[in-house]
Amino acid sequence: MTGEGRDPGLQPERTRLAWRRTTLSCTVVAVLAVKQALHGGPGPAGIVAVALSALAWLGFLRVAHRRVLGMEVARPRPLSARAALTAVACVLALAAFAVAMLF
Repeated sequence: MTGEGRDPGLQPERTRLAWRRTTLSCTVVAVLAVKQALHGGPGPAGIVAVALSALAWLGFLRVAHRRVLGMEVARPRPLSARAALTAVACVLALAAFAVAMLF
């Protein structure tokens, strides 16, 4: 079967929805991190934590947005290793910031 005759089914739509769900989850985590960091007044450490959390969230948002846009073609390319590592690094950074805020 040629690429033009390929019926991708619902897989691209499921992938798009999964990226959107993950982005929403990441947004909730970032907002909760900001709330926790600023609890009790904005100190220097809290401001740095908020800035780093926002940077990690923006990095993840960029990867997710590019992936969602890449799913609009008939035959989407696989996620690059660089994009996958960036997404993982952003998620791990948010987790590390959350742990650091607890102590």
